[in-house]
Amino acid sequence: MAIFIPILMVFSTAHASDLHYSVGAQDFKGHIAKPKGKTLGKVFIIHDWNGLNQYEIMRAEKLAALGYEAVALDLFGVDATLEGFEDYKREAGALYADRQKFQARILAAVTAASESSADDVAEFLMGYCFGGAAVLEGARMGLDIDGFVSFHGGLETPEGQDYTRTKAPVLLLHGSADPVSGMNSLASVLQQMQAAEISHDAEVYGGARHSFTVPGSRDYHSAADEKSWQALLRFLKEHQ
Repeated sequence: MAIFIPILMVFSTAHASDLHYSVGAQDFKGHIAKPKGKTLGKVFIIHDWNGLNQYEIMRAEKLAALGYEAVALDLFGVDATLEGFEDYKREAGALYADRQKFQARILAAVTAASESSADDVAEFLMGYCFGGAAVLEGARMGLDIDGFVSFHGGLETPEGQDYTRTKAPVLLLHGSADPVSGMNSLASVLQQMQAAEISHDAEVYGGARHSFTVPGSRDYHSAADEKSWQALLRFLKEHQ
């Protein structure tokens, strides 16, 4: 099962709660981390292909400690079995294969997260790996938010899609040694955004592989992790 275990409040400035929402008959549960003081903006985080777990909750808590309302979203559902590679492949693959369902889940999650508080502040969508690909799916579908940030995400544009509906700046944070989405894929998506006249930027981290932000993974790259986090914070500040 996906892990939704409340973590200890390492970041004492944040309040944590659950976010419940549905798509059709399927139930989903996200994690909300709110700052105690003024909200600088809202940041919605889409998980990797292993589902919402402590990693995304940690990122949400870090953002809340900096003054952002951060919501870790769930795209797989509370009943999804997520115990290993085949489960992850099944859940992520089902959404890649059905873009209408993929977009419906992104929209439902972002809408629920947006309505989690009445603060009139800028809203951003970010994600890691599968979540990074989902962020770009959200950009292409025309989500009405203020910025998109993809960390080592899948960069391929599905047939029939483009960036002409994208309504906000896009930031791509990528490793030069990523074997999943290489430099040719990065160049291609940047060219697509340029052709669509979408505000965009990218940072490339030399030698970093696919999951460079995930501590404990074989691809973890501490320098790239820190640099990409700082790039996110600069992006949020610039557009909040």
